[in-house]
Amino acid sequence: MNTVAVLNRPTNHTYLEYEEVSTDKPFMQANTEGFSLTEIRANHTIPAFAKDNEPLISHCDFIDVTNQAVTDIFKGDAILSPNIRLSHPIKGRIPDAKDKPAKELLEHEKTLYYERMAFIIEVPTITATIGGNQLTLNVGGVKAYNQDNLYNKKGTDEHFKVFIGFQNKVCTNMCVWSDGFVGDLKVKSIDQLKISIYQLFQEYNSHQHLTALKNFTNYNLTERQFVQLIGRCKLYNYLPSQMKSEIPALLFGDTMISTVCRDYYKDESFCRNDDGSINLWRFYNLFTGANKSSYIDSFLDRSVNAFQFTEQIKHALDNQYHSWFLN
Repeated sequence: MNTVAVLNRPTNHTYLEYEEVSTDKPFMQANTEGFSLTEIRANHTIPAFAKDNEPLISHCDFIDVTNQAVTDIFKGDAILSPNIRLSHPIKGRIPDAKDKPAKELLEHEKTLYYERMAFIIEVPTITATIGGNQLTLNVGGVKAYNQDNLYNKKGTDEHFKVFIGFQNKVCTNMCVWSDGFVGDLKVKSIDQLKISIYQLFQEYNSHQHLTALKNFTNYNLTERQFVQLIGRCKLYNYLPSQMKSEIPALLFGDTMISTVCRDYYKDESFCRNDDGSINLWRFYNLFTGANKSSYIDSFLDRSVNAFQFTEQIKHALDNQYHSWFLN
């Protein structure tokens, strides 16, 4: 059963796929470039397995399969065009130009594909409101060819990441949790990929996800608690291995924690209250905002970790969980 069906949606409208692109701002920024699906399809080559020269599942195939799943499952809703970010260009050349200096290559002699790709597809007619912020349903995924064994042959596992969750329209922060995320999807064919995507989207419980997010608005950190927590976040990456292994993982490094500190004072939407306190919804969004500087490989993993970390702090405030970060 599609559990997203009863969220806020306009009625008595028939929606077709939009030409408008999902989100009007980059949903991630670090080391990435934006491309249209048409440009990728026309100009980027597809890597092949070395042993049999059979193509891997392309970025375009991945996006097309996901888009088809969204269209089938959310019939009657608006589906925006994918917002695509690419990084790590792999440059090549055609055989006839193998002896030319790079600066003398003509455009038709160059080949190009990008090793890593992330995309989102927005469903703007499925919305919710939390803490005065509008959220819209988003789906998407990550493909990184560096995780595949290109020196093998077709039939070898290819790796994907797929998610379904919400985007905060105030700031384009992605709200992803573990039940809407597959972090290491291994498939041997596009048909297996399609089945896995459909299964994730159909099993996703949006109500449970939104309830957990809304609960964050009911919990507050004092200024003292926030300062202590941030200090422990800074210490976390330098802990002895044994001690670190006993604490739930935090995937945010020093630079991102510093961004959280800056935005605690300066973010227009999620900064502290006048008394220095901050509720967990704002706290969570400081982390998802800092996550926009992640590379493609770690972007979704950190998105999920931001939710898990905030949930742990909530349980600690409820005295249901002992947190080293608030000890």
